[in-house]
Amino acid sequence: MCYDIAFTSSIESIFKYLPRLKPGGKLDIHFDPTWHKIGMSYPQWPVVTNNNGFKLEKYTWGPVPKMLDTLEKVKRQRQLFLNARSEKVLENGTMWNAIRHQRCLVPASGFFEYRHIPGWKNKVAYYIKPKEQELFFIAGLWAMSNSWDVDKPARIPAFSLLTRAANPLMAQIHNGGENAGRMPMMLTTELAEQWLQPDLTDTDIRSIIQYELPATQLECWPVNSVRKVKPDDATVITPAAYENLPALQV
Repeated sequence: MCYDIAFTSSIESIFKYLPRLKPGGKLDIHFDPTWHKIGMSYPQWPVVTNNNGFKLEKYTWGPVPKMLDTLEKVKRQRQLFLNARSEKVLENGTMWNAIRHQRCLVPASGFFEYRHIPGWKNKVAYYIKPKEQELFFIAGLWAMSNSWDVDKPARIPAFSLLTRAANPLMAQIHNGGENAGRMPMMLTTELAEQWLQPDLTDTDIRSIIQYELPATQLECWPVNSVRKVKPDDATVITPAAYENLPALQV
């Protein structure tokens, strides 16, 4: 799944990729570049929605569905909703099907995933991004959620990232664990704009989520583990050398 992302560009760059975008009222859309955010910290993140026009807003990553009705359940299970399998969006009876018309775009510069190497004790972290692009968009779904903050007992908008079956490159990297073989639902700019159209039919949605970004359009390199505390700067995505690391087949 996708729990580690980066946004190293500027807010202004989002407007360049989506000319129809406009700021959401008086909302402060300031967002400092970040080289790594982990989903389990439930950070605020810029998202693009279409509410009578494309708008850039800040939502929290990680919704809290109604079934998580105690603080203990939230602590134990909220991370399960950081991602949504794209295959579930059109499956009747799922949470994702219920909110399939609450679509958003999640801008990112890149993301991290771990590769299992047979015989190695630790997995190897990789940073992955589109070639020659400063940012891209991940399809998302959003919902109003309980904040579970005792100082601010309010409902907040929160989002999940859609994932799909991995392309041939990502299948080699995300090759271990119970959710192996997944990647973010990365969209072209054209598909990103389509994702936000308010009148999409289920057939339209199916067509978009069946898109697979070609492996040849991605670049990646090994980095040091991003699950260790370190400065939030460019050193996070600096290439790391691993002796005898098998090459990826592209």
